[in-house]
Amino acid sequence: MAKEKKKDNTDSTIVLNRKARHDYFVEERLEAGIALEGWEVKSLRAGQVQIRDGYVLLKNDEAFLIGLLVTPLPTASTHIHPDPQRTRKLLLHRHEIDRLRGAVERKGYALIPTAMYWKRGRAKLEIGLARGKKEHDKRRSLKEREWERDKQRLLRKH
Repeated sequence: MAKEKKKDNTDSTIVLNRKARHDYFVEERLEAGIALEGWEVKSLRAGQVQIRDGYVLLKNDEAFLIGLLVTPLPTASTHIHPDPQRTRKLLLHRHEIDRLRGAVERKGYALIPTAMYWKRGRAKLEIGLARGKKEHDKRRSLKEREWERDKQRLLRKH
């Protein structure tokens, strides 16, 4: 008799960048691996991470995540000195980096982290290829969101 494998129903999302939807038009999303140290993985599992101020920089045919804040746990090893805002390398295929480089340099897009999550025990970062919103675009988005909410309320009443 074979044992049934239990499915892990816990939420695999580590952190979301909610401000990204407010500040940018995210046109394309891409998944990237991220090179981490041991203490950083422990901090991610504890939820001690912030990606709000992060951005992706393409340099020397490699992608780097800058501005990710991983707060070290107090139980981190004593023989290392953790740097919470160090530059982390992103793991992408060459053709993905080339395509992103073309969009960023020629079309004026930005690369921003939109989410971080676990996938098969590995930390993954969702990168958004985005255009910045102007102030009037932000107001329009807010107005549309409020109208959708009001419309749902009206439909629910009747």
